[in-house]
Amino acid sequence: MQAFRMPVLIAAFALGIGACDSDSTGPNGDESRVTVHLTDAPGDVLEAVVTIEEIYLQGEGRVTLSSTPQTIDLVQLNNVTAVVVDDEPVPAGQYSELRFVISGGYLRVEAEGDETEIYASSPNYEGLPEGVTVTGNLQMPSLGQSGLKVDFDGAIDLTGEETELLVDFDVSQSFGHQAGNSGMWVMHPVVKGAVLAEAGEVTVTLGLGNDVVLPSIGGTLLTLAHFKASLDGEEVAFAEVDGAFQASFAHVLPGTYSLNVVGPAGLTFVISPVLPMDVTVGSGAEATAALTITSAVATAAVP
Repeated sequence: MQAFRMPVLIAAFALGIGACDSDSTGPNGDESRVTVHLTDAPGDVLEAVVTIEEIYLQGEGRVTLSSTPQTIDLVQLNNVTAVVVDDEPVPAGQYSELRFVISGGYLRVEAEGDETEIYASSPNYEGLPEGVTVTGNLQMPSLGQSGLKVDFDGAIDLTGEETELLVDFDVSQSFGHQAGNSGMWVMHPVVKGAVLAEAGEVTVTLGLGNDVVLPSIGGTLLTLAHFKASLDGEEVAFAEVDGAFQASFAHVLPGTYSLNVVGPAGLTFVISPVLPMDVTVGSGAEATAALTITSAVATAAVP
């Protein structure tokens, strides 16, 4: 799953940048500049906080883009991006890898009832909220040494004057329970990257069929704003835009995704065309889908 936002304005914030290990010119005296946007695909984790100690490019040598520690809750990046490297000068050329060195982190996950549990890389991890009790260990194998590799489709070409890179940290696939009864969580990062200009958009519209009226549930009269579009599990609520209800996903890396609609609890509904359906996004392109609710019946009262 990739990174999606829109029509909400992308909130980007600078988190600090570092210096290159070498000067900012390539072998021919050329210079390029790079900006790195970090975003998240969602999961069931309530918080996924990591401390990024270093971000670097690997080519003929190692070029450090940031060496200022940045502590980020990846879950908060759902529908927004963070600029973790801002217009940093680098030697122009092609690079084989972009890596993030992560020194620590913690997860807050749902437990039985309304309780939550915290799993941390260390009971003394500096990013932990004050006064919390750590339930168990979060393993982060080798991420503090060589760092995690961002999966790009081929080499990273920084031969132009300015390049913006999009990095998607998929929380839903990057953390999981260790097998057995240890209760331990393990971080096995699924991180994808692309040039920002290659990202596309998906716009979904939702309407009511002829003679379809949404019912009331629990004393609330339903509207289309109570529905959400789901793209590979990422949910965006429908909102009225220019007289139509739509949900939009921006910064979608090229690929094929599963589109579905999530309705309010206590409602049974039918949508045309049949869902889930595949949506294919091309490089820098917009994909659209027009959906219609053909029937909707309240099946249970919601307290």
